[in-house]
Amino acid sequence: MATSYAPRSGLGAVPLSVPTTMLWLAGTTVLALLAYYFIGIDQGAVSIFGSDMHVHEFVHDARHFLGFPCH
Repeated sequence: MATSYAPRSGLGAVPLSVPTTMLWLAGTTVLALLAYYFIGIDQGAVSIFGSDMHVHEFVHDARHFLGFPCH
């Protein structure tokens, strides 16, 4: 007995236009750079928020887990 599997109609490819793709790419890049700054670069003393250590302490363990030195 042969079984035939027909593709479902809702699982087709979603066409994206170039402007939509560029918008998603730009948004993803901005979010990735922000995450990189807060986890990898923000040191508290040289923070863009002044000498506030809250961001540094919030991501402190993640910095060490990812291999970024901070002290």
